[in-house]
Amino acid sequence: MKYVYILESLDGAHFYVGITDDLRARLAKHNAGEVPHTSKYKPWKLRTYVAFSDERLAIAFERYLKSGSGRAFAKKHL
Repeated sequence: MKYVYILESLDGAHFYVGITDDLRARLAKHNAGEVPHTSKYKPWKLRTYVAFSDERLAIAFERYLKSGSGRAFAKKHL
């Protein structure tokens, strides 16, 4: 399974979209400061995630969520 996830920093001002095989381990890495892009805004909480059995669909959905219209969709629906 592939998981596309959205993290929210506890200050509520920053969001991060990513993809992983192991959601718990990935969240732990974000909160431990092991991911350079998210280290300065930790701690993070998991806002939502979507599980995919098809890796291609997961990658496409992650790419969509990182686009302008995808960010608007996530803000409104996720």
